[in-house]
Amino acid sequence: MTEELADEVLQQIYGIRRVLRRRLRAAMDGPALTASQVELLRLVENSAGIGVSAAARALHLAGNSVSTLVNQLTEAGYLRRETDPQDRRAVRLYLTDAATTRLTSWRSARAELVGTGLAALPAADREAIVQALPALRRLTEALAEENT
Repeated sequence: MTEELADEVLQQIYGIRRVLRRRLRAAMDGPALTASQVELLRLVENSAGIGVSAAARALHLAGNSVSTLVNQLTEAGYLRRETDPQDRRAVRLYLTDAATTRLTSWRSARAELVGTGLAALPAADREAIVQALPALRRLTEALAEENT
């Protein structure tokens, strides 16, 4: 039962993410961003001035993968690199105005899509989702604790 439940939970989460990603890409102006690029932008937004190594640890990615993402996002005009004043070999990452605008638009479009989907559900289904949120938060925390 546990394996089946885990598989079903993951199928539904992936399904929601896949549909949202496809619909958001169609709704957004500018180049399509990968999930990893968006995750890095969100991390930099929440941790302005973060370094590449710290970003790699936070995202559980290899340093060279994050360096590639940084190069892509810098070239696209979404990230700005500044030399770390304490270590001239390192850089600190900051969002550009274009990235801030893009993330704001992305959040708005995402909220609208999910809100429309939720509104189409019967009230009992919406309430079931509300009731499941605390358990999903605890699941996220339990999975995160296993990775530390």
